[in-house]
Amino acid sequence: MTEMVFGTVPMRAGEPVLPRWWRTIDKWTMSCILLLFGVGLLLGLASSPPLAARNGLAPFHYVERQAFFGSVALMAMFLTSMMSPDLVRRLGVMGFFAAFVALALLPVLGTDFGKGAVRWYSFGFASVQPSEFLKPGFIVLAAWLMAANQEVGGPPGKAFSFAIAVVVVGFLAMQPDFGQAALILFSWGVMYFVAGAPILLLIGMAGLTIFGGTVAYHNSEHFARRIDGFLSPDLDPRTQLGYATNAIREGGFFGVGVGEGQVKQSLPDAHTDFIIAVAAEEYGLLLVLAIIMIYAAIVVRSLFRLMKERDPFIRLAGTGLACMFGVQALINMGVAVRLLPAKGMTLPFVSYGGSSLIAGGIAVGMLLAFTRTRPQGEIGDILMRKGR
Repeated sequence: MTEMVFGTVPMRAGEPVLPRWWRTIDKWTMSCILLLFGVGLLLGLASSPPLAARNGLAPFHYVERQAFFGSVALMAMFLTSMMSPDLVRRLGVMGFFAAFVALALLPVLGTDFGKGAVRWYSFGFASVQPSEFLKPGFIVLAAWLMAANQEVGGPPGKAFSFAIAVVVVGFLAMQPDFGQAALILFSWGVMYFVAGAPILLLIGMAGLTIFGGTVAYHNSEHFARRIDGFLSPDLDPRTQLGYATNAIREGGFFGVGVGEGQVKQSLPDAHTDFIIAVAAEEYGLLLVLAIIMIYAAIVVRSLFRLMKERDPFIRLAGTGLACMFGVQALINMGVAVRLLPAKGMTLPFVSYGGSSLIAGGIAVGMLLAFTRTRPQGEIGDILMRKGR
């Protein structure tokens, strides 16, 4: 019946998995991801040797680890992108529950590595941050529930997804990790908007978010300290934001030259949260603009391909993943130039970090799986057919 109403695009019978994957994958988006990973290695070579020297490690210790974790991330991306949407949904739902259990146990078994927020499990040779793996799983689960809500006689999926979002945000706020909590709420809000939420409801949610931020400011010293530092007209040059701001100013349009930057000597997070400052100082505004354009190309191209998708679950999940990817990059760079309060959030596929790289590979693999061309009539063709 579906084929009679909507029509189909013929499939190539017996086509092997790899040729079919290569024919249907969005090669431009995949190329942009590989380019970001290459930029990350280049900036890692510039930013991490001073930190390795301070810690008594080999000069390229962190670069080698980034290359290893990045290889695992790319493998996860390729494998996930080959999956069907149904298989991605199962993977995402199971991954969400596993990551949520790990998140809930952090107060008991986790560590803060002296940073004031219990976000990691330490295994000696490596550490894992559950919230990084929670994000793509949450988006897939929320999209599934919202899509089910649109079916005749379906469950109240929008209400269920909102309740799950509130619980997740509560656990993240306990760490505290307000940056990841804000990213979860933003992703849910985008999907809810695409699913047909009334604008007044979204305005009310924005008001509740502001109210929650006010409560957090008055009850969390960690949160209040970061907000006060952001709002203060005086910037201490000895803080991470001070070093990053000075590095960006020194870089100008063309940078001070490869290996000539000084911010990596004094900034402890130069290879992670503030890697864009290293890029701005050594390579200048031109490289920063190129990085921004790559992120924008990934998000915009993915959204355009999703606009043609008629399956509500794929459309919602893909939109949530694309927007989460872009906004995380925006937050990271916004913090470095002091447009946003400090969040402790990595730059996807560029910053050093095993959990961030591997979870990012899974998330982008899901996005590539959702934006693959499939044997179906595009939604524009369907609407035109109905209007005849």
